[in-house]
Amino acid sequence: MKISISQVTLEQALSIVSKGIGSDLSQPILAGIHMRAANGTVELQTSNTTIFIRHALSANVEEEGEIVVSGKLLTNIVRTLSGSVVDIEGDDHNVLVTCDKSTFRLNALDPQDFPSFPEYQLENSVELDTSILSKMVDKVYKVTYKDNSRPILSGILTTVQNNTIRLVATDSYRLAVCDTNVETQNGESFNAILPGAVFHEVLSLSKFSDKILIGITDSQVVFQFANTTFVTRKIEGNFPDYKQLLPKSCKTKVEVDVARLTSALHRVSVVAVNNPSVKFDINVDSATMKLSATSPNQGEATELIPVDIQGSDITIALNYHYVNDCMEAVSDQDKVTFELESGMQPGIFKSYAKVNYLYLLMPLRM
Repeated sequence: MKISISQVTLEQALSIVSKGIGSDLSQPILAGIHMRAANGTVELQTSNTTIFIRHALSANVEEEGEIVVSGKLLTNIVRTLSGSVVDIEGDDHNVLVTCDKSTFRLNALDPQDFPSFPEYQLENSVELDTSILSKMVDKVYKVTYKDNSRPILSGILTTVQNNTIRLVATDSYRLAVCDTNVETQNGESFNAILPGAVFHEVLSLSKFSDKILIGITDSQVVFQFANTTFVTRKIEGNFPDYKQLLPKSCKTKVEVDVARLTSALHRVSVVAVNNPSVKFDINVDSATMKLSATSPNQGEATELIPVDIQGSDITIALNYHYVNDCMEAVSDQDKVTFELESGMQPGIFKSYAKVNYLYLLMPLRM
């Protein structure tokens, strides 16, 4: 194989496929990037057995062929190069990388040992706007369960119906739901639990494309954007019936300034070193919400926030880390609505904008 390719283009391609590089020391081939050159195109592939990534880019192909080279090493080399064109020449044993006055001779791995890219036939798919979807995933991803012991909760329930897309995530302590209107082709509908970590990773990379296609097979999830394809395992099982968690009524509704609440929360939580609980006292007569935190070893802190209240006085204790995650998710809004039924039932934060957002949070004992 012998090719010449733009350093900028190659670096961008490597930043995408490097997300699939394996770290299993017992399978060194998975630490490599498979490169195949033919017909003016170079196709890069990586796999860690959980996800497979394929990306194609244009290049000057002088000699067709395929190689496998250390992905981490090649990525680090290309990132440091200052020249405009990178020349790569290799066979089953060695790979020569040259750029301007820099030359690197790398060991190669046998391409025959590299796993084949999965074949698939989509049963259902939907094409969505990348920028909107990326904002939505950012709003719910922190709520996904990060331990693989509960795979269903590590996923994001994604539904598209009646020109509305909705994402739902929960870690059993909190629930995040966001939705927005979208234009779909011929009233497309879609329903799947997408792996949260992969979904978030894909959306962080798909900024290079205006649209992303998401599809499912009987056992796989497929993401396609521009010249890139991600394939990963589908999460099997039933997502929790989140609608049953939503309170049927609301005793008190509070409208609060997002920036003011975020700042106050940061200040009072300084003393909450070993206890993440922050108490929210809502007082109708004074039209205030008092935040307070107490630590036996550190002391206590309180702060009053002016708010608009409908309803009656309520006191509830919440995990300030979780409340802060909510404030980050709605940081693009001026106001957020806080709905409560009692101090022993979940509190719900709501924001209405281009992307509607709901964040349910279980209370702590006071």
